[in-house]
Amino acid sequence: MITPEIIDQIHELILGDCRISAKSIVEQLSISRERVGSNIHEDLDMRKLSAKWVPICLNADQKRQRCQSSEQILDFFRRDPNDFLSRLVTRNETWLYRYDPGTNQQSMEWRHSGSPRLKKFRMQKSSRKVLALIFWDQDGILLIDYLQKGQTINAEYYSSLLVQLKDILQGKRGGKVTKKVLFLHGNAPAHRAFSTQKKLVYLGFKCLDHPPYSPNLAPSDYHLFHGLKNQLKGCHFSSDAEVIAAAETWWDGQASVFF
Repeated sequence: MITPEIIDQIHELILGDCRISAKSIVEQLSISRERVGSNIHEDLDMRKLSAKWVPICLNADQKRQRCQSSEQILDFFRRDPNDFLSRLVTRNETWLYRYDPGTNQQSMEWRHSGSPRLKKFRMQKSSRKVLALIFWDQDGILLIDYLQKGQTINAEYYSSLLVQLKDILQGKRGGKVTKKVLFLHGNAPAHRAFSTQKKLVYLGFKCLDHPPYSPNLAPSDYHLFHGLKNQLKGCHFSSDAEVIAAAETWWDGQASVFF
């Protein structure tokens, strides 16, 4: 018979070692495996969870910088939410692979209970890929540039893209330019270069701060690229042109509300 005392003993064992196995609890308390499971899940309402992987362990200064950057963005937003969104332009880059393996969830199929489990062989991402640099706002994609083989993203190259962006904004989003563009990009060396900063000032762009290691503050990372990557996973493309066409078809197919 299981008593409150035994439940307390199970709880104490778990608190003493959060990684203790149910088998070890069974052996120490001499009760059944089923009863231990019932006490843990039902009486104690506990589950054994694995740790969540995060990109990097931020130090105190980096955390403080993230808070300051977030406060700056919120301050702009609070002044006029609609004006903030209409002025915001962001950019980022992503690799488009000719083959990117699908996830386990994407490979799931309905099967009869007696059917054998499907086998999925481990495959690596294709080494053939193309880098897409994307500028966009709340109304859609503004500019996409695909990095040529042998080209690097240096300050000169990046500044030339900013000039193209300004021309596109003047043609498509004149009101945004009049109010002054709020520009959100990362902190790569080409972005921080002195010549790039001068170009941004000359073009009339107001840069929002983006602290290091902060993908959750970059709309491209957590929103725009997320859906695209899921769409392309598991697909085989014979050329860069094919994977580019597939990506652009997906972007063109998104409703305005998506952006």
